[in-house]
Amino acid sequence: MKWIILLALILIISSLGSALYFMMKDKGCSARMVRSLALRIGLSIALFAGIWLAHSLGYIQATGIKIGQ
Repeated sequence: MKWIILLALILIISSLGSALYFMMKDKGCSARMVRSLALRIGLSIALFAGIWLAHSLGYIQATGIKIGQ
């Protein structure tokens, strides 16, 4: 499960980097930057849903660390 989360984070960061590249290269005249950012949002939502599903199915456990202590 750790490798899947790590892979998803790498894909999200690379999508953000490609959006930056397309923004600088195309000067905002093409839709490639928008598609790259939409892909990043989709990957982020899929990662969140995957973590939620894995927790509810018992594949990952909470650490037990209390917030604020």
